[in-house]
Amino acid sequence: MTQNTAIQLTSLTRTHHTGGYTVTALDDVTLAFPEGSFTAVMGPSGSGKSTLLQCAAGLDRPTSGSVRLGGTELTTLSERRLTLLRRERIGFVFQAFNLLPSLTAEQNVALPLRLAGRRVPRARVRAVLARVGLGDRERHRPAELSGGQQQRVALARALITRPDVLFADEPTGALDSRTSRAVLTLLREMVDQEGQTTLMVTHDPVAAAYADRVVFLADGRVHGELTGATADIVAARMTSLESSPSAHPAAPARETQPC
Repeated sequence: MTQNTAIQLTSLTRTHHTGGYTVTALDDVTLAFPEGSFTAVMGPSGSGKSTLLQCAAGLDRPTSGSVRLGGTELTTLSERRLTLLRRERIGFVFQAFNLLPSLTAEQNVALPLRLAGRRVPRARVRAVLARVGLGDRERHRPAELSGGQQQRVALARALITRPDVLFADEPTGALDSRTSRAVLTLLREMVDQEGQTTLMVTHDPVAAAYADRVVFLADGRVHGELTGATADIVAARMTSLESSPSAHPAAPARETQPC
């Protein structure tokens, strides 16, 4: 049975201007992310991994190339339609939990539905909180929760709309190792038990090892991938990538004086 593609990036390029130079953050990247898969994206600092996530999620527009979410081409959508698409079909989890401190866990989770003008079924909110292990914390505000519990509230908030794709940008970066494992286990279970397509940017080989596939970027280009790899194998590949001259071309290859 052929697996459908949730996100397709084709010849994706993103440049920006700084200090009189044009810097290429993504350079002709083509990648497919199958439905129901868990992909981690890794690379040295400045490799383009966060830019890739932002373009794939419709948070940033590429300079050229194509981003397709299912059958929808994101690069041609107006800002209004792109905003609506993100609300309805995409979920986000970031290193910073981004919870509203005055709202309870239940109210924070319900917020995306309220912003979209949709009915808020309380049973659904409670079920999602229970799914992330916080069924008994629904009336607690963020200040009354640990960092790990706040991240689980953020995860529940991302899942409340039943998104096509869940994007996670360093979701365990602010957590200790034990709490990180609990959050990563939840992400893994969402993929295995509910078919949730997940794309995660991380610098942590242990986190990446929870994914089905690890894609490596350097200087805005894809530099291979691993499937079913252990944390040690991922770490070894990262070490090799960071020390490889081919992954670090001279500055003029990435920066050119404007015409």
